[in-house]
Amino acid sequence: IAPHSAFLLLQGVETLSLRLERHSSNALALAQWLEQRDEVSAVHYPGLPSNRWYEAARRYLPRGAGAVLSFELRGGVEAGRRFVDGLELFSHLANIGDVRSLVIHPASTTHSQLDEAQLAATGTTAGLVRLSVGIENTA
Repeated sequence: IAPHSAFLLLQGVETLSLRLERHSSNALALAQWLEQRDEVSAVHYPGLPSNRWYEAARRYLPRGAGAVLSFELRGGVEAGRRFVDGLELFSHLANIGDVRSLVIHPASTTHSQLDEAQLAATGTTAGLVRLSVGIENTA
């Protein structure tokens, strides 16, 4: 590894735990808010008591359930597209783990080449939206 790359890596490691705590707390707050929305039929986040993986997350992830969550919008593909297009804070990108919040609607992007049976096999519904929640100040 190049010396400058090693320096940057060490810089990032020093604040990693703080960033992960912020990722997790922001994701939990957003997941809780989404659960209350009529437009949302399901929220998939192991930090929520309603999630089937909640107890495992509490046990194995005591400092937070991470930054990635997904939810299902009522209204299918068009609702997912409208939602993503209407966002201002989130960037429309497929990667995860960034300090910025990212969003993707798999049915119209990464999974758009799949037929209905393949979408069902992957658990991708027409209204599924995936969020990678960043460390922005949400207050």
